[in-house]
Amino acid sequence: MADTLTLTSAIDGFTFSALSVQPQGPRKGGVVVIQEIFGLDQYVQADLARWAARGYEAIAPSLFDRVTPGYVAEHDPEGFQNGVAAVGQVGMPAMLSDIQACIDALKDKGPVFAVGYCMGGSLVWLAASKLEGLAAGSSYYGSQVRANAALPLHCPVIVHLGAKDAHIDAEATKAAIWTSHPDAPVYVYEASGHGFNNDGRPDSDLADAELARERTVALFEEVAASQEGAGA
Repeated sequence: MADTLTLTSAIDGFTFSALSVQPQGPRKGGVVVIQEIFGLDQYVQADLARWAARGYEAIAPSLFDRVTPGYVAEHDPEGFQNGVAAVGQVGMPAMLSDIQACIDALKDKGPVFAVGYCMGGSLVWLAASKLEGLAAGSSYYGSQVRANAALPLHCPVIVHLGAKDAHIDAEATKAAIWTSHPDAPVYVYEASGHGFNNDGRPDSDLADAELARERTVALFEEVAASQEGAGA
């Protein structure tokens, strides 16, 4: 079961909430789970539980608290429009500052990773370029990744895209990333569309979702092992 933390964003001193789940078994590190535009819904909470089961302390910031504390919306047209409006009201700089606060809350306890979906996928890419303390990131179907593909990255980022995504040109995004980061792991999942990590959603293919999760875990474990070796 998730606990609720209260954290403070450096950009404006705003106090926001975050869901937190402690790791099961030996601790492997921390993961910041970054929401879609629908808030900390059941899919985010399921992701927190998955990471905790793998041995990670997982934190998900409530990025729209400046608009509505504890914001959660339905996955329908109204929820989408409200989420888009919330993004505009809060702004990417404030959300990145909130993510930095989560990283800072975890960084003294081992390597810190980030995984994000849709809006969160874009924020993972930006965080890898602009924030401090991330060991690696996993970006799922972020619509702003292509436009920001040339940004320098300070840690490895794995990117997951759906071939059937009606919102994102997966092949064009992959090409843009590889132009600036030719070694970046970018995967296009042929059976899936947008939001395919959300089990049970129409665009979700279970095999693709599991494969993307395993690839993400493999990267995080590889990075953690390399950091441990470098510090030995």
